Amino acid sequence: MRDIVQLATQTRETLVDITDQVGEVVQRSGVREGIVNVYAQGATAAIMIQENWDESVQTDVVDLLRRVIPRGVWRHDAQDGNGDAHLKAGLVGPSETVPLIGGRLGLSRWQNIFFCEFDGPRNDRRVVVTVLASPNV
Repeated sequence: MRDIVQLATQTRETLVDITDQVGEVVQRSGVREGIVNVYAQGATAAIMIQENWDESVQTDVVDLLRRVIPRGVWRHDAQDGNGDAHLKAGLVGPSETVPLIGGRLGLSRWQNIFFCEFDGPRNDRRVVVTVLASPNV
């Protein structure tokens, strides 16, 4: 099964927790054992599994990426000013795969799935969620 999670972002760089939306796709699929792949469409967005207990972790991720990949110093900035966003998205990566165990996401207590926005705000961001059942279960 495949479905699209749509979201809007409010700031240029942010991590948005999409765990519940991905879990809803898993529930609709009816798959009990397998995997789910979560894929950010867009060259300036990414997917990350990270802690959600304390927002400081998400802030730290954004701060680290800003320090490592500063804005306004890249060749691509001459085209549309978002060279850093492309590099951040490439470094983090467009997707994550999570096991499905008993019909639920196999995340630990402290793990959540985040959509990483590096070139917002955007009104129409899309995440492709693909659920695959294990063949022998």
